[in-house]
Amino acid sequence: MGERNENGERFANLCVFNKLVIGGTIFPHKRIHKATWISTDHTTENQIDHICINKKFRRTMEDVRTRRGADIASDHHLVVANLKLKLKKN
Repeated sequence: MGERNENGERFANLCVFNKLVIGGTIFPHKRIHKATWISTDHTTENQIDHICINKKFRRTMEDVRTRRGADIASDHHLVVANLKLKLKKN
C-alpha cells in the first residue's frame, strides 16, 4: 500500500514479538480493498487499521478486506475478517 513509517515498523515488530499475523497483508486484493483510511480531500489512502491473529490460528483466517460502503461516519473504512472455526463436541 505504500511505505511503512516508524509507527508501522513498531507495529510489525510488535506482531513478530507476539507471534501475530497481520491479516490484511496476506491476502492478494486490489488496493481499493486494502485501504482502511482516506484523507478528507480523497487524494490519499493508506492501510492503518488491521486485524491480527495468533500464528497458530492463521489457517482459520480466510479473508480480510475493507468494506467501503459501511455507514460508520468516519474517514476510516470498516475492516472485516472471515474466519472458519471448527468447534469440538464435548
